[in-house]
Amino acid sequence: MPLHLVSHPLVHDALATLRDASTPPELFRRMAVRISLLLAAEATRDVPSRDVTVETPLGPAGGRRITRDVVVVPVLRAGLGMLDAILELIPTARVGHIGLQRDEMTAVASQYYSKLPQDLTGSFVLIIDPMLATGGSAVAALDLLRRAGARDVRMICIVAAPEGIALVERHHPDVHVFTPVVDTGLNAHKFIVPGLGDFGDRLYGTE
Repeated sequence: MPLHLVSHPLVHDALATLRDASTPPELFRRMAVRISLLLAAEATRDVPSRDVTVETPLGPAGGRRITRDVVVVPVLRAGLGMLDAILELIPTARVGHIGLQRDEMTAVASQYYSKLPQDLTGSFVLIIDPMLATGGSAVAALDLLRRAGARDVRMICIVAAPEGIALVERHHPDVHVFTPVVDTGLNAHKFIVPGLGDFGDRLYGTE
């Protein structure tokens, strides 16, 4: 599986703030936006584009425009904290939503919602989920996207665990994963260690 470790210093500066247990929700949200923008820029580095000519106030200039339909799919609810940043970067993107609930006892993900744009066959799909822990939710979401016709898929996550990387690789070896860090592993409750806690709770102040 193509694993891309994003080393940009601004990514890791934002990640350090997100990890800090003393970071309040309002700052946590700002850092989530910052890191999502930077990760999305890396994940879309090879989005197809073509040469164009535009008219500036002083004359014609060469440029490039993307040619592929881009679809962004947040995994609810935590993935919503990354969505606005990516839409700021790609305002023409279509958006789908996948709702997955992880059982706190078994860590098994179950689907409770799915709404995807039509015709994903030729789309450049970005699936966004801040935490790649066991990989169960990621694989379930990727299975759903495959059934909907998606072929060119990239996953963006803010923190990953080796267990999650391994499971995605086993089931979807062609999916590119973009993350700043692969942490030590999972604890007994299937949380990433050291991680940054429950992303959704910290984002929305529901701890």
